[in-house]
Amino acid sequence: MKQKLFIAAVFAAAFPFLAHSETLQFPSDEPIAEVSIPHSWGPKETETGVDATSPDSAIYFSIDIASEKTIDKTLDDVIDFLMKNGVVIDDKSKHEFPDSVLNGMKMAHLEWDGKDKDGPVDVELGLLQPSEHKLLVVTYWGSKETQDKHDEAVQNIMHSLKPIND
Repeated sequence: MKQKLFIAAVFAAAFPFLAHSETLQFPSDEPIAEVSIPHSWGPKETETGVDATSPDSAIYFSIDIASEKTIDKTLDDVIDFLMKNGVVIDDKSKHEFPDSVLNGMKMAHLEWDGKDKDGPVDVELGLLQPSEHKLLVVTYWGSKETQDKHDEAVQNIMHSLKPIND
């Protein structure tokens, strides 16, 4: 009985997020993963994955698909994107988290301090493995001043990221 109540409570707590989010399977032609992102973030499929920005533009979030052959180019593209958008990363602030598992995917996670035209930012990079030959590159760029108000949404997005098994 307690378990049923717990499950109902968890579902009720997550319902507002789920009711106002869009689940994207990507790439749309041969999906390998899916993620739920709030509609208000304007989620969309890109050439290499999906991206979204919080309504106040405080947080940018993307997930790119790579393979062993394309991972270097994908990471270079992420760095180029951040630089083109005025993000300066403090290399000395690099923090590497212990490897973990998210929804059955191995995950490596790195974080840096940085700045952009609006001030201090956090930059995070996650590498997840949804299948033997594919990687997901998660990029997070967020304003240190206002990112806390988006923490729950970002956590929900990350926890919704799942591999699609054939």
